[in-house]
Amino acid sequence: MDLKLYNTLTRKKEIFKPIKKGLVAFYHCGPTVYWTQHIGNMRGMLCADIVVRTFKYLDYQIKHVRNYTDVGHLTSDQDQGEDKMEKRAKQEKVSPKKIAEKYTKIFEQDVSDLNILEPTEKPKATEHIQDIVDMVQILLKKGYAYSTDLAIYFDVSRAKNYTRLSGQKLEDKIKDAGKGNVSDPQKKHAADFALWFFKAGKHKNALQYWSSPFSSSLIENGLGFPGWHIECSVMANKRLGKTIDVHMGGIEHIPVHHTNEIAQSESANGVKFANYWLHNEHLLVENEKMSKSEGNLISLKDIKNKNFNPLALRHLFLQAHYRSKINFTWKNMEAAQTGYSKLIRQIKGLGDKKGEINKEYRNEFIKKISDDFNIPQGLAFAYEVLKSDLSNPDKKATLLNFDDVLGLRLDSSKKEDIIPEEIKNLLKERKKARNNKDFQESDRVRKEIEEKGFKIEDTEKGQKISPKY
Repeated sequence: MDLKLYNTLTRKKEIFKPIKKGLVAFYHCGPTVYWTQHIGNMRGMLCADIVVRTFKYLDYQIKHVRNYTDVGHLTSDQDQGEDKMEKRAKQEKVSPKKIAEKYTKIFEQDVSDLNILEPTEKPKATEHIQDIVDMVQILLKKGYAYSTDLAIYFDVSRAKNYTRLSGQKLEDKIKDAGKGNVSDPQKKHAADFALWFFKAGKHKNALQYWSSPFSSSLIENGLGFPGWHIECSVMANKRLGKTIDVHMGGIEHIPVHHTNEIAQSESANGVKFANYWLHNEHLLVENEKMSKSEGNLISLKDIKNKNFNPLALRHLFLQAHYRSKINFTWKNMEAAQTGYSKLIRQIKGLGDKKGEINKEYRNEFIKKISDDFNIPQGLAFAYEVLKSDLSNPDKKATLLNFDDVLGLRLDSSKKEDIIPEEIKNLLKERKKARNNKDFQESDRVRKEIEEKGFKIEDTEKGQKISPKY
């Protein structure tokens, strides 16, 4: 069965055809490790994990590269502001390297808790400085880049079909051409982006810098650091080749970061950069965009601190297609945990006897996930199988096979009996009502707890709570 995926580049679903039969070269934009990633970022990692798992399930060998940005990502994606790593380093009064190590470790734990598969390779931008310098030199030599006293820029007017990924009009991007930019009067076009920042001007006190063959009248030895966009082009090129099969990231990367990756990669290498572009939509919180300014950032640690299982969050995320927005609320997090707990108990209830994977159901599952990684339909179908008339051993074997894609650890031997914070609070309310001999209120709370999937047993030692299913 053919795998169809929605290609942002062509704006339509296409049948996937790899460069090399049976092999997939997949690059996914990883985190900038200057802070704890919020669950919106983690949803992006999960979406990529689904892509990887689906390819593997369909018997492809996949080389998955997910990078770490540890230098050069300014507070604005469009070359404005301070380097995020350095800003955090100053706040915490440690080196950028220590910042990278700290937040990489947190990120690694988070992806592990969400059962996200390890990439084949996890390169860091700082490991590829010489490779970045080499690509910038090629772009200068070919006339796609130019130098000012403050930076080396890519000239977007020289790029072929520069805005084809975003669909924007080029004239809208460079309407200020010739006027320069207030941060660098020597810049030709407002849309030109930095390939290399010199340790000069607003970056004269940069904490991370390397020597280079580039020249500036303001600094010796070409001291500076790379721009954000060139890093991904270089890491994809060095780890996967000049042309890759699939490139993925969030939709926010379309107009700037990924557009710039295409421009510099294809200008330097003379070949198509990526055949398929996948982009996941945003996570909302209470129907609002997650952002620092809104004060609604939620980390996986926050989820765990409220006694939720990270895999319940995965269960929640699987219910929305990667190209659809999903709204997070603590209420639907409660529902996801209840649903996940019930699912685990139902799987355990099928017994330990080994059965056979049902080919008919497996083929139907493949049909659903092969339609642009439609995991919500795949998950819904798993519940149908659970209700089917298959024998318990065959039912369990089939569902555990599906779990190679779902990644919910359905075969976990660890008892799934975490009680959500909301249920614990209701227990406190009921205990208070019973102590006050308000049995009407006590019964009301009991009913509410039971409606949420739990049962209460009053014992000599107090209230005993357990899942109903």
